[in-house]
Amino acid sequence: MNEQEFKQRTKKVALQVIRLVETLPNKMTAQVIGKQLLRSATSVGANYRAACRAKSTADIIAKLGIVEEEGDECLYWMELLVEAEIIPEDRIKSLRQEMNEIVAMIVASIKTLRSKNLKSN
Repeated sequence: MNEQEFKQRTKKVALQVIRLVETLPNKMTAQVIGKQLLRSATSVGANYRAACRAKSTADIIAKLGIVEEEGDECLYWMELLVEAEIIPEDRIKSLRQEMNEIVAMIVASIKTLRSKNLKSN
């Protein structure tokens, strides 16, 4: 997957989360968790784009680390939505799978960059 395709993939997930959050019940807990999910999901794509503009390998690794953290945070908020019985698991199963895949790819990229960086130093 190239950089442009990954940018599109992270944007698509953010848009899916936006649509999900718009449909959450109008209860305080659902709204608070929804806002947290929305912030972290939109941050994944935004920080990936920032990583693509990084000036050094260390900068790329640092920015991808933020993407990893935000993606993992999304997974946490989605788990809470299900475990608090705000939404059923099947409603976000594919979204959770997609975010898991994004996080896994980011982790793999960070590992690759770190090993290349160690070899070049």
